[in-house]
Amino acid sequence: MRHLSLGMVALLGLGLTTAPFASAAPAPAPAIAKGNNWDVRQVAGGYQLTLRLGAPAPMRSALPLLAVDGEPIGVAKQAPDQRTLSLVTTDPEVLKAKDVQLVWSGDVKDTKKAQSRGAAAVGPNDAYWLKPRLGALLKDDPAKLGKFKVETSEYNLGDEAVFLPGLGQKSEVVGKVYTPVGATGKRPFVLFLHGRHQYCYGGDENEPQDKPWPCAKGSKPIPSYRGYDGAAQALASNGYQVVSISSNAVNAYDGGVYDAGAQARAELILDHLALWKKWSTVGGAPFGTKYVGKVDLQNVGLMGHSRGGEGVARAAVVNADRGGEFGIRAVLPLAPVDFARSTVPGVAMSVILPTCDGDVSDLQGQKFYDDTRYSVTGDTAPRSTVTVLGANHNFFNTEWTPGQSEAPSNDDWGGEAKASPCGEKYAGRLKAKEQQAVGTAYLSGFFRLHLGNEKQFLPLFDGSDARAASAGRAVVRVVAQAPLASRRDVNRFDQALPKGALTGKASAVVCAGAKLAQARAATPTCLSTDGSGDAPHWDPAYFAARTPTLAATRLSWRDKTGVLKLNLPAAQRDVRKFAALSFRTAPDPVGAAKLDLSVRVVDGHGKAVSVPVSKVSDALMRLPGPKENGLPKNLLRTVRIPLSSLKGLDLRDVRSVELRTDQVAKGTVYLSDLSFSSAGVGVSAPATKLPKVSASDVKVNEGNTGTQTVDFYVRLNHAATRPVTVYAETSGDLGTTVGDVVRTVVFKPGQVKQKISVPVKSNTRDSYDLQFNLTLSVPHEALLDKSFGLGQVIDDDPTPALTVGNLTTAEKNGDAAFPLKLSAPSDKYVGLRGTLKDGTAVFKQDYVSENEEWDPGSRVIDGYIEPGQLTGEALVKIVDDKVKEPTETFSAVLDQVDGGEVKLPVTVTATITDND
Repeated sequence: MRHLSLGMVALLGLGLTTAPFASAAPAPAPAIAKGNNWDVRQVAGGYQLTLRLGAPAPMRSALPLLAVDGEPIGVAKQAPDQRTLSLVTTDPEVLKAKDVQLVWSGDVKDTKKAQSRGAAAVGPNDAYWLKPRLGALLKDDPAKLGKFKVETSEYNLGDEAVFLPGLGQKSEVVGKVYTPVGATGKRPFVLFLHGRHQYCYGGDENEPQDKPWPCAKGSKPIPSYRGYDGAAQALASNGYQVVSISSNAVNAYDGGVYDAGAQARAELILDHLALWKKWSTVGGAPFGTKYVGKVDLQNVGLMGHSRGGEGVARAAVVNADRGGEFGIRAVLPLAPVDFARSTVPGVAMSVILPTCDGDVSDLQGQKFYDDTRYSVTGDTAPRSTVTVLGANHNFFNTEWTPGQSEAPSNDDWGGEAKASPCGEKYAGRLKAKEQQAVGTAYLSGFFRLHLGNEKQFLPLFDGSDARAASAGRAVVRVVAQAPLASRRDVNRFDQALPKGALTGKASAVVCAGAKLAQARAATPTCLSTDGSGDAPHWDPAYFAARTPTLAATRLSWRDKTGVLKLNLPAAQRDVRKFAALSFRTAPDPVGAAKLDLSVRVVDGHGKAVSVPVSKVSDALMRLPGPKENGLPKNLLRTVRIPLSSLKGLDLRDVRSVELRTDQVAKGTVYLSDLSFSSAGVGVSAPATKLPKVSASDVKVNEGNTGTQTVDFYVRLNHAATRPVTVYAETSGDLGTTVGDVVRTVVFKPGQVKQKISVPVKSNTRDSYDLQFNLTLSVPHEALLDKSFGLGQVIDDDPTPALTVGNLTTAEKNGDAAFPLKLSAPSDKYVGLRGTLKDGTAVFKQDYVSENEEWDPGSRVIDGYIEPGQLTGEALVKIVDDKVKEPTETFSAVLDQVDGGEVKLPVTVTATITDND
């Protein structure tokens, strides 16, 4: 079976056409492979694999995957009951399946190990990370309550108060408000959005309901929006206006949405901001004039947890696309998903990554940083990632934390073992309240820094790993890109090194992406992986699986003679205005668990100062955990050398920076983003002047002969002065009809439209209409506006005529069949359903339904014709008794059909001849 990574099968299940029969319609085609709780059925697009669970699957932010014999093969569509998951694949190996299980992003391919990941063994550096290098404590703590008392209230405008076009459904408008009492003037505004979690609890989970939201009678909404009190109180007490909003309706419906709900979450945020614009200008229910003149909506920060993280990133972009009505200046995705590889230029951003995230286990939010950092020339905003060791996904929200939540909740990592660095009993694993304290410190510090210009908190986010006392024993590592005005890039390490830069027994290659074990890669990949989520920079995204990931330089050496020398041009040699020299690095996962290099800086007088990396950073110390279960995470981390420590060096005339392999005899490391910089807050505002790139929607008739093309158009809303690039690829249930297209789209200055032609195979068979996407991702010098182009291939072939015949059979034959015949082959399963009726033959005495085994007493008869076939059967079972009796008859009245043209009802007769 093809081993696919957890992102390589984007949209296999989303947009999937499931079995074409509703409960009252003809039965679906029979299984051609099956197990205790799963089956495989042939469909027009290949093979439909369906798994049925005994209890509802948990609501998670990661997309559900189906694993066959331990190998994840695709993203599954989850039915509203959360018990049924299905996907379509073209891989015939599923017919040989022995076991099918539900797994999640970051789960290992060995699903038995995934279930017991808490029992993982010790990693080689675990002891170090229990007592690691620690940064300096800040004098001022961002979590400390300020001078204002905090008043809390809630607003609830109803469960279906606003229509969200990105969802196609109505959503609740519910929020919890935290107000600084006595604060004067307009206050900075911070909005929190929770992520994907179960949306209702209580009542009878087995009771079917017409729609998932609002909650069924007897159950209540889960108040996930109340789970961030710590950070909200800290901010409000220091003069910030805070609101935390509910998105249960989005969670209820986003399983079937083309983008997993990112656009809907953005729309919901902007709808709440529009309400606050009204309440803070003219007033209105439920607050009257209380907030008139009290809220500054040109100074807005957004925090989004989980799928809410992608939601707030999307909201910042949509706001800029629409002219920047709101001054969204700071965005903090917390343990976020990044399914579609969007960039967030112009806005201060910090991404929090918990290493023991058992939901978004691949830490895919890292790509927000990687993709945005050089996406726009002249971007003046700072950005960072904050990696929190020992933190899981759920405990940042008290309503997702056992012992604190109103509804049932859980530890998303699970496992009690002391050995695992993520087991709940491991010394380095943070307790729930410890983790919440970390969240409060960094959320409060980030927004106070970027909305309130409280620069005392800058060391938390500049890569120096300063600490807040309230964060306690938490080990945190920060990677930062200083704002442009405070940074001079020396080498990004994403292109081949200058000629002659490398000497000695060392080699360097630019790599991008991750290679699955035992799989080939067309270009050099940075590492090999089992697909378990250990490569956050390089794991592919779900909806943009072929879009290139971070390019970095992989430096390898065989002895201590290797030197990578970068010469500074004359105009860049004076570095006195900068505070530090920094770069990102990590050890290769194959090889020593602890490596070292020297950084040697040389001035124009020949004076040189050499600093071992290990003296200033533990970036070349592998992160905790053994090589399994998605651990250790392979993350580039910061090496930061204060220029003040380079004693005797002439900082007016720095000629070169060298990386030397003189510390250990051999090794391999990754390198990225070497620069001189100083900490700074930069300038952050909606990037309204950037061109906006959008994909068109298309609809085409399938046609009858050959291969035609359907043309998408990718457009800019106005011409750009610099080249604009964006990646485009087809995704969805393409089957054998729609071509697999991947393009890098380049707009030269002045160009505003590009055509992408997608091949569509024609045929003369009746088929289902096919839906797919053209996904745009990672734009350069532009913003994503409409990033999903929706494609439809409309079947234009007539429904074939269906004929049903009588049957004659001997009693001894057992199974018998009414013959079915089509006038032409179809790509659909053609199904019939009806009722068996007695004649001279008596039900149960002389014949029974084929459904008798699982539905005793049923008189239902089902028939089908497989795709591509002209004939089929409607089966019944004949009872072979020992009684001599005359020839007998019964009938089948067929009154439901799918996929065939026949005048209903059809009555056909079965004749049984006796054999006694």
